[in-house]
Amino acid sequence: MAKKDDLKAILAPVVEAMGYQFWGLEYLVQGRHTLLRVFIDKPEQGVNVDDCAAVSHQISGVLDVEDPISSVYDLEVSSPGLDRILFVESQYLQFVGSEVDLRLAVPFEGRRKFKGLLIGIEQDAVLIRQDNNEFLLPLEQIERARIVPSFDDKN
Repeated sequence: MAKKDDLKAILAPVVEAMGYQFWGLEYLVQGRHTLLRVFIDKPEQGVNVDDCAAVSHQISGVLDVEDPISSVYDLEVSSPGLDRILFVESQYLQFVGSEVDLRLAVPFEGRRKFKGLLIGIEQDAVLIRQDNNEFLLPLEQIERARIVPSFDDKN
């Protein structure tokens, strides 16, 4: 976790100075392969391939200077997409009323996976409704939360 925090502290100011929103990052180490995936957004406009390339070029230079990752790694810069991952409490609040797919680090009531309607945040826990049941899942126990895109035509 400390590595992610260090990377966020280095990269978020760079991304935001370029006029983008730093949405979050994934730092995945699998054997000798390491992947750093940085998610950026531009509210109201979204991001395109050119935006991702520009941010990738800028943060690549910063990473070369700061050298926070001692091994060989791949860098990806991406839009969060419609099925975006939620990283922090404010992002959960932004998507209240949306369907979410959650995976916990440790089982809660014998389960690690939950999918339901995001109701809100209460006392550092995410409240979701699934099949007429409500679950209060501690934020620190959520390994990954992702929005389930809705393609309903409401026009």
